[in-house]
Parts: sequence; C-alpha cells; structure tokens
Amino acid sequence: MPADLLREVWGFDGFRPGQQEIVEAVAAGRDVLAIMPTGGGKSLCYQLPALMREGVTVVISPLIALMRDQVRSLREAGVAAGALTSGNTEAETDAVFAGLREGALKILYMAPERLASGATVPMLRRAGVTAIAVDEAHCVSQWGHDFRPDYLRVGELRQALGVPLAAFTATADAETRDEIVARLFGGAAPQVFLRGFDRPNIHLAFQPKDGPRRQIMDFAAARRGQSGIVYCATRAKTETLEAALNAAGIPALAYHGGMEAEARRAAETRFQREDGLVVAATVAFGMGIDKPDIRWVAHADLPKSIEAYYQEIGRAGRDGAPAETLTLYGPEDIRLRRSQIDEGLAPADRKEADHARLNALLGLAEASRCRRQVLLGYFGEDAAPCGNCDICDSPPEVWDATQPVRMALSAVLRTGESFGQGHIIDVLTGTATDKVTARGHDHLPTFGVGREIAKPQWQAILRQMLGRDLIRPDPERHGGLRITAAAHPVLRGEETVTLRRDLVTRARQNPEVRAQVSEEDAPLLSALKAKRRALAEAQRVPAYVIFPDRTLIEMAERRPATLDEMARVGGVGAKKLESYGAAFLEVIAGEAPEPMHPARRALAGRGAGALYDRLEAAARDLARGVDGTEKPLSLSAGVLRRIAIDRPADLGRYLDAARMDRFGAAFAAEIAAESAAGD
Repeated sequence: MPADLLREVWGFDGFRPGQQEIVEAVAAGRDVLAIMPTGGGKSLCYQLPALMREGVTVVISPLIALMRDQVRSLREAGVAAGALTSGNTEAETDAVFAGLREGALKILYMAPERLASGATVPMLRRAGVTAIAVDEAHCVSQWGHDFRPDYLRVGELRQALGVPLAAFTATADAETRDEIVARLFGGAAPQVFLRGFDRPNIHLAFQPKDGPRRQIMDFAAARRGQSGIVYCATRAKTETLEAALNAAGIPALAYHGGMEAEARRAAETRFQREDGLVVAATVAFGMGIDKPDIRWVAHADLPKSIEAYYQEIGRAGRDGAPAETLTLYGPEDIRLRRSQIDEGLAPADRKEADHARLNALLGLAEASRCRRQVLLGYFGEDAAPCGNCDICDSPPEVWDATQPVRMALSAVLRTGESFGQGHIIDVLTGTATDKVTARGHDHLPTFGVGREIAKPQWQAILRQMLGRDLIRPDPERHGGLRITAAAHPVLRGEETVTLRRDLVTRARQNPEVRAQVSEEDAPLLSALKAKRRALAEAQRVPAYVIFPDRTLIEMAERRPATLDEMARVGGVGAKKLESYGAAFLEVIAGEAPEPMHPARRALAGRGAGALYDRLEAAARDLARGVDGTEKPLSLSAGVLRRIAIDRPADLGRYLDAARMDRFGAAFAAEIAAESAAGD
C-alpha cells in the first residue's frame, strides 16, 4: 500500500534510500526519531503514513512560509491538508476548522506557539488526531540557534493526546538527539533511524580568502540564471553584497534578522517564486526554505560549526540534481568564531564542545584528502573518495611541516603565549619591529629561525595550525596565541605534521557549470519551464509546486507523447496528471492529447490501463453481438476500470447474465493474456 500511494499521489515509482523503513514504522504507530540529511525527503515520511491511517495527523512546524508551501504542494497532489497559522486569513482558518469538523482533513500543520493556548488540546481531541509529527525537531534544543521555547510543549501534547509521535531533523550530533528524546519522548526510547548523511550531488569546495568580494562575485557570475544563496557573517555584508550583485546584473536580494517581518516574508516569497535569484543572507535565512532547485550555496565567511555548514550547504540540490558550494575562510573568521564561543554565556563544557565543532570544520577546510570523506567521517560514516569535491578534482600538494610547526610553537611559548599571529611571524622571520625590540624578543633563540620561509607561507602554516587546533587565540590575553594539549606530542617529537602548500589561489574565473540537459533537449526544457512559470504565476504559487525541475528534465529527455507515458514520468501523480498533463503534453507534442475518461486516466501509466483499453475495444466490437445484429449492450467506464484492476477469475461478480453472455469469453481471454504477459 505505501508504494501504491507513493505512485498515485506523488508520482514516484520508488522510495529514496531509507524512506520506506521510516514510513512503515510511522504508519505502524511507533514513536520514531528520524535523523535524515537535508533534502533527504523527510516530509514524505510523515505525509504518506497520514494517508494510511484513520484520523488526522498534526504536524508541528516552525515557520509559516514552510507550512504554507507544504500545504500548497499537498493540495496540488490531491491531499486534504490545511494549516493554522497567524498568517491565515479569517476565511482560511474557517475552512480549516470546517474540514476538521467534517472529518475531511488528513494533515493539519500548526506552529508550536499555538500549543500555548489552552483551547488547542481539546480542539485536537475533537478533530480526531491520531498521530503527531514534529518537523525540525532540533528546535527543542536550548543550545541551538534555532531554539523555539514552545517546542518544549510538544512532549506535553503527546502525553495529553496519547498518540504516537514521529520527530524529524537533519541535525546529527548526539547531544541534540539526546535532548530531543528527553524533551519530546519523555526519555522513553523511540525507534531511531539515523540515515546516511551523504549528499553525493553536492560539489564541496573551500578557498582561503584572497579578495573575498571578487571570489564570491566570480562564483555567482559563472552561475548566472541559477538560484543561489550567499551566507554572510554580518547583516551589513548581506546588503553590500546584494548591491554588488545587482550592479553586476545578477538579480539579488538581502535577508537578515534586522529586517522588518513583512520585508523578510516578501523576500522569502520572491525567492520561492523567482528563477535565478540570489539571496545574500545571514543564517536567519534557510530553515523555512523548501525550494528544491537551489543550484549553489556560497559562504562569504566561515560558518560557526561543521553542523551549521552541513545544514546550510544542504539547502542546495534538494531535487537531487547537481549543485555546487564554495566556502571562504581566513584568519579573521577563525578569530571571530573563537571569540563568539569564548565570550558567550555557555558553561565551560559547552564552550569546549563548541570549540570541538569549530575545529572539525577547520579540519575540513584545511583537509588534504577527499572532503566528503572528512565530512562523513565526522558523522561516523566511512566513504571512498567521492570524485565530487575540489580536492578530488585537483589533489593538493602536501609537505612535512613538522619542523616549521615546532618553530612556531616554540615562538608562541617563548613570547609568553600573549601575542597574535603577526608578532609571532615577525619573531620567526627575524623582523625587528619596535614591538619586537621593545619586549626583547629579538634576543630569543627563536628570533629569525624561520627567515628562510616567506611571511605569506608562515601565514598559511599558522592558519593550518589554528585549523588543527595546535594553537588557539586566548580571549583573556586579547587574542594572544596559546598552545593546546594537541601540540605537546609535536613539541616532544612524538608526532609529525603534514600540511598543505599555501592555498591562497584565485577562485576559478569561469568554472564549468553543468548543464541540466543535453544541448538537444535544452530548447524543450526552456519551453516546459515557461509553461510552468505561466501556470505558477496564474495560481500565485512557487513554480516547483507545479513540478520540480527534475520532473521537467525527465519530460524533456523522455518526451512522452501520451497521458500514459506522461504518468510514468517521476513526480507526475494522478492529481497532477489530471491538472497539468494535457498542458505539458501540448508543449512537447505541439498539440493537445485526445481527451481521456477520468476512470481511464486514473489507470494511466499502469498495466491496468492497457488492459482497460483492450476490454473497452472488445466491448465496442461486441456491442451488437458477434454478427452485429443483436440488441446493443454497453458497459460503464467504472465497471471496466474495476475489472481491469481486479482481473477477476469470476466475471459474474461484475457482469449481469446478458453481459456475461455477450462479453464474458472475450474479457476472460484478455485477462488471461494480460496475466501471462505479467508473469
């Protein structure tokens, strides 16, 4: 049954890896915690079970924009869904309550803030809620930047209704998982699904900052016409980058938490609906964005942790098509992120954990082997070299840097662990600045020991030492570098250090951008996108609600000529075939297809459809008997449809005596032939 619903409603012939087990567990009424990669199809894992069970599934979701998009997409697929949000009009809210009273609604989206109302639980009881789903469940974690206090009430709702709960998140760390179990499931262990975190369609790349504005502009310009996000560390940078992109003829808008709520909503709506738009944003942008065709994500500044990096790049390529990323980083980024941790109000053990997360990201940035191996290794997964990251594209040159690293560690120690990178490099290179001589550091044994290494190379060495967490800025000493426990084995000669050669290289000016389809199919894909855009604008919905890019790409490549062939295209479910099949076939074939009876259209793309056609032909041929002289007899489309689906051995259950006598033998022969072909 799950597979039938998947084909009929969503238009897919198979589940993505890991989905089916979760769907079956949720449908069976078990408590579930599913940690799935961003873009891994977690919404389906609670939407499909909602159609398999009696009653209503209530979905707790954090953002209005996300809920509205989900409801629109479900309704387009023929699913009775609604949302109760503060953004509803009075008429929309009335329609949702009417649907609940009449028992017509299957999925109800709700913001966690509504749980604060005492009227909510009685309302959900009356509505017949039989399951709860929690999207973005990491919002329950008080240490996360997405924390929503009202998520803490979800556990109480579960107890009050006495129904199973399924929680979904893309946040992977064990600390957050434990907090979800404690707060949503009352500590009782749910069935946990930890799905693979690989997103093989996303190309990973890092570069040290070297004219970062130009690096970002080059990257965006090479992808002109593709939707993308540039994450920035400050609100001011989002606005200056927006201006630069627009000035270069790349449509862009800014988004940050300091904007008025109405301006943020307008930006979200425009990004969802407009192709080829770039958003320069802080991390305030993203959690509620479910746009599947974001083709690239760039970081103008280093993210705060490896989990944040994973979530943010995961907003690209949710449709499974190729997507690209670029992350820029430099010493100032590292200092900023370190100081944000050290100056925060978290307890010491939390700060230590946050430093470890940042260290993991820096290790990824400075990696000398496949980035995907390093990234997945952090999440506890083994992987072969991916062939889809900048290191696999062009393996870096590495060198034994143990001796220079020891020199730098010695200089840090001998200067009292109180000075920054510039001063340490001056000591190592024998540069007698006023600051060096005033403190007598020109008389240290380490003064000038590294003069054979140029200052830019020392900067790269120290940056990689920061990334390896061999040295760390100390906020109590105004950012002076101090050595860490990890450096002691190196100083004692027990460990060697292999570093990359200086990575300060310019971004590729014109990196190759993968075409979505072959040159031959490109004009048809453009025409299909134009039809989609016209339909979306007429209905005031995002284009991907009509069809995602990957469905249009499959249409352009396969060029279906009939409704049956169109129904076999991934993403074309029964309701979308009814709504849009003829319009898109007209674009492909140049003319509208022959009208199809609704009973037959419901079988489009299935073996039962071909059997229906043969039964209909037999009924037409025998309407006046074998010799064409008998009283005319006909059959309804509904009866033909049931026979085509059931393939009964006893046709007498479907046909009266006269029709059994007229059509029985011919129908039995067609059914036997179909069954033999199926075997």
